[in-house]
Amino acid sequence: MAAERQTYTFRFSPAYRLAALPFGVTPASACVVVTDRHLGIRFGPWRLVTPLDNVADAEEVTGPYAFLKTAGPAHLSLADRGITFATNRDGGVCIRFRTPVPAIDPLHLIRHPTATVTVTHPKLLAVRLSPPSG
Repeated sequence: MAAERQTYTFRFSPAYRLAALPFGVTPASACVVVTDRHLGIRFGPWRLVTPLDNVADAEEVTGPYAFLKTAGPAHLSLADRGITFATNRDGGVCIRFRTPVPAIDPLHLIRHPTATVTVTHPKLLAVRLSPPSG
């Protein structure tokens, strides 16, 4: 049986696209992939991979975001250690993990309890990642 795989592209605004380019973040190097077993986020050189059952929930649509706090590379929140992968200021999805995951540093010393992604269809991603009701 083939694994179900859904790819969500990032929505780049012109200013964010320009700010991200020096960090290797482009439409070709940024996406969110959800399979029946894993969540994967690629954002230029940054990667986040976790089992799908580590996703506690996904808050549909957060934002707007401050350009200086989110444009360019992946951003670490000093307040809560969350990671933000932003390509526009308008909105995205905040994904909360049961167990914090590595992503921002190559040694995996920092663990993130949340990840925010500004995909093209945030509502669809939030629905896909939300636990089944019932």
